[in-house]
Amino acid sequence: MEDQKLMEIKKRSDDEPSADVPVSSEDEMGFLEHLEELRKRLIRCIVAILLGMVCCFFLSKQIYEFLMLPLYRSLPPKSFMIYTSPYEAFFVYIKTALVAGFFLTSPYSFYQIWLFVKPGLYPHERKVIIPIAISSAILFVCGGVFGYFVVFPYAYNFFMSFADKYITPLISMKEGFSFAVRVLIAFGIIFELPVVIFFLARLGIVTSSMLKRFRKYAIVLAFFIGAVLTPPDVMTQLLMAGPLIFLYELGVLIAYIFGKKRKEENESGAL
Repeated sequence: MEDQKLMEIKKRSDDEPSADVPVSSEDEMGFLEHLEELRKRLIRCIVAILLGMVCCFFLSKQIYEFLMLPLYRSLPPKSFMIYTSPYEAFFVYIKTALVAGFFLTSPYSFYQIWLFVKPGLYPHERKVIIPIAISSAILFVCGGVFGYFVVFPYAYNFFMSFADKYITPLISMKEGFSFAVRVLIAFGIIFELPVVIFFLARLGIVTSSMLKRFRKYAIVLAFFIGAVLTPPDVMTQLLMAGPLIFLYELGVLIAYIFGKKRKEENESGAL
């Protein structure tokens, strides 16, 4: 009789949902369902970005002029920007509106990305989806702002310093836009590092001690990333590697505060 009661109690406990196990039907999605979910999230992001592009297109010329303002200030006297094909200016303004729409709708896009990750999370971890999405968008924009106000002046002054009385820079709209967008997006991406570390720490994948042991390699990697993503001058590379190292150290602190304590959990599990 006692064995039968124990079996019934065990059966009831197995049937009850656990707080550490995902319980929704989303958690049982197969590979094709995940692909369908990814397709749905991507379509929503694309639609939002296109709507943002339409809204920004009517101000695309003003946005482009604001984007190129640090370059205008660094150009030597009697130097100006050009376009080398009849349609170049038009398409540059369209691309400007697209990038502006992407930044404008970035909170929604990041929210869709994290919703795609949501089915693989535990119930208590899903509560931070909205704060993480908002933080991701804010940090991405902060990275772009840092690139615009800090990196652009130093980079443009360096490159324009090669001009002399025999050499005058005539930068095309397309090249100027490509350079600016590449730098802005690169800094936007690296500013996502604290959010990524927070997410991995909450899942227990990384810990603060692990990040501390990896610190020397992270510093080398930061300078390598700075060399790859920025123009080939030391100042711009330092301006990317420096914030990246700072964000890594911030991630170590975040992992210490918010991460799972594996040792404590193992000890409590053993008890």
